[in-house]
Amino acid sequence: MKEFNVLFLCTGNSARSILAEAYLNARGRGRFTGYSAGSHPTGKVNPLALEILEKNRIDTSNLRSKTWDEFARPGAPRMQFVFTVCDQAAGEVCPVWPGQPVTAHWGVDDPARASGSVDEKRQAFLRAFSVLSTRVNLLLNLPLEKLDRLVLKTRLDEIGRSGAEEKAR
Repeated sequence: MKEFNVLFLCTGNSARSILAEAYLNARGRGRFTGYSAGSHPTGKVNPLALEILEKNRIDTSNLRSKTWDEFARPGAPRMQFVFTVCDQAAGEVCPVWPGQPVTAHWGVDDPARASGSVDEKRQAFLRAFSVLSTRVNLLLNLPLEKLDRLVLKTRLDEIGRSGAEEKAR
């Protein structure tokens, strides 16, 4: 079975894209390898992102905030999928990814921008993690080998809209 590389993009690469990368690596082992990057990385992973991952027994040892340029260079892992997880990154001009990966927008509210008490901020991270983990689980259940590119793109776009009903609450 083929292993697929997935790149999750955001602006700061400190929260949402990190959560998605770590969750995919924990649940998709052997089938998927997750990566994350940002257009303007903060240079550090948000401590609340690390906290929620560790509470879910997900390895955080190799997580770091990095620029998406790392993945557009010669010798970088070739991506089969690229997902933007924030609206700002979705609107930016991305590098040209070698191999023409399938792309989709999986926008999630930025928990790093949450205000209020530490508990309210934790709740924002929990909501983001819940939406992203649901979407990754849906990706893991797709019969990728049986779907042509157009159907796959449609399914990935649909996954990106799942969880949107929670945002409306």
